[in-house]
Amino acid sequence: MTTMIGVSLAGRRVVLAGGGAVTARRLERLLDDGADAVVVAPQPAPETAAIVAERGVPWRAQPVGPRDIAGAWLVHTATGDPRTDAEVASWCERERILCVNASDGAHGSARMTSEVRAGDVLVGVTSDAGVDPRRTARVAGAVRELLESGRVPLRRVRATTTTGRVSLVGGGPGPVDLMTVRARRLLAEADVVIADRLGAVGVLDELDPGVEVIRVGKEPGHHPVPQHEINALIVAHARAGKHVVRLKGGDPFVYGRGGEEVTACLAAGVPVDVVPAPSSAVAVPQAAGIPVTHRGVASSVHIINGQNGLSPAALAALRDATVTTVLLMGVASFASIAAEALRGGVPAERPVAFVENGHTDAQRTTRTTLGEAARTAARVNVRNPAVIVIGEVARADILLPVTSPSSAVEPGAAG
Repeated sequence: MTTMIGVSLAGRRVVLAGGGAVTARRLERLLDDGADAVVVAPQPAPETAAIVAERGVPWRAQPVGPRDIAGAWLVHTATGDPRTDAEVASWCERERILCVNASDGAHGSARMTSEVRAGDVLVGVTSDAGVDPRRTARVAGAVRELLESGRVPLRRVRATTTTGRVSLVGGGPGPVDLMTVRARRLLAEADVVIADRLGAVGVLDELDPGVEVIRVGKEPGHHPVPQHEINALIVAHARAGKHVVRLKGGDPFVYGRGGEEVTACLAAGVPVDVVPAPSSAVAVPQAAGIPVTHRGVASSVHIINGQNGLSPAALAALRDATVTTVLLMGVASFASIAAEALRGGVPAERPVAFVENGHTDAQRTTRTTLGEAARTAARVNVRNPAVIVIGEVARADILLPVTSPSSAVEPGAAG
């Protein structure tokens, strides 16, 4: 029978007998764990020699002997000669040193596992009877997929004295299955989730019951929790030793004020990382069958915030037929923006598409032209959340021929 234990090798002497490909693979892993490694081999293979040179690993250019293992916590033997490996294992047995014997079909007193990491959780997979590396690798792969899915309770149960941390997580345009693997894993680890109103809020239903969820979502003209208070909440919970996930709609750095939240964390000395996500500026038009770039039609994209009006650069982009302009948070201000664009020389026939509630069952796409867009939006009552696409890619026939009129209203995704 085998008992699996976790052993820290950081700063502890580990001797690797042999210099072949197996040694190279294990050496990298042991060095990454902080081991004080020594290689004993007459002539290491090129891959082992490269690691020895790049990472300054001591190398004894000689056959392994009993003296080489003195003071070691762990010995790994993979000389390529089963007799020598067995002899090394016997020396370790006498000296009560754990030994991994990598010879085919052999076992020392210790085994290397196939490791799977998910944040600070480490899972090892090994065989209790016989060496079967392909099986353990397959099992480890399946465990990795499960951990990364966010369906495993990775949240700490025991209080920790370590400093808290913040993960700024992009939730994407809404569907939970469009979130990244990393985002799902971090949510499974979270102690506190500070969530926006939009984005993949459905994932909140999957959280452990003990996770504190704080909703700080903003609506047009209504910001119940100002940004400076959100920043303070994030920092306060992290300073209390919690893992805080700030769940945002779309991508944190595309009009998500993620930069301000990162700055607040860094100023407070709180560790923070950022997980990107599909931005609604690209993903919502895609849901309606609108490519924001398309060869021969649009070669660049200009994203603007409707709350800020039109800058000279935005007006220039609207005038350029090869540029797609994506307007976010622009429903309330669209009429004035459209009027300013028309006065600034943007053709009235420039195609426009309003995509409401993208990637949901309530998705609706309204296609029109810039000259008619304000009246069309009022007539069909375009509402937030909506992404507005201005440019040739918004034509109804850009991907597939259609027979609908230019101001057609399309439910659901196109194409």
